[in-house]
Amino acid sequence: MEEFWSFYMSQHSKPSTRRWHFAGTLSSMLLLLCSVFCKWWFVFLVPIVGYGLAWYSHFFVEGNVPATFGHPFWSLCCDYKMFGLMITGNMDREIKRLGKRPVLQNKLNPTAEMGNGTKPRAFFSRDGLDFQDSNK
Repeated sequence: MEEFWSFYMSQHSKPSTRRWHFAGTLSSMLLLLCSVFCKWWFVFLVPIVGYGLAWYSHFFVEGNVPATFGHPFWSLCCDYKMFGLMITGNMDREIKRLGKRPVLQNKLNPTAEMGNGTKPRAFFSRDGLDFQDSNK
């Protein structure tokens, strides 16, 4: 699972992507509880809300394809692991441990030029060091 975990985290390199996933996982857990203790039909909303919020973050925030499409079981396991790390406050440490190795963005070498000839700017966020395109 460690090998897939590294890949999974590279697909969740932006803090806002991880926050959308957190909201989706928490919402799906609450809807599951509502389906058990209130109305049974809430169970149909569990995957719609959970995956809907997570997939939104991939398509419109991260700009990649959800890992769920290729590896549904491992992706779900890693989502719960990420949720657990976030709720216990250990996500920052895990990102530092992994070295935050994104696959699609050029964040490994902050001195490298972007495709348009500019250099990315570094800034610190709550979840660690991030880089932005200097033209944005």
